[in-house]
Amino acid sequence: MVKFLLWCILLFLCWPLALFALVLYPLVWLIVLPFRLVGIALEGVLEMVWALITLPARVLRGI
Repeated sequence: MVKFLLWCILLFLCWPLALFALVLYPLVWLIVLPFRLVGIALEGVLEMVWALITLPARVLRGI
């Protein structure tokens, strides 16, 4: 909702820039999407490695 209100203010102040941002936003989203997917996958791998590293300590703590 805040993004929409900011866009409305920009539309009021400078409508060509607001229309340019409206067209450019989906293109930027498509360009950034692969990096976000790689980030999600890398985060999962790092969490798995951390779980494997801390597994012995968690097992010993449970005994």
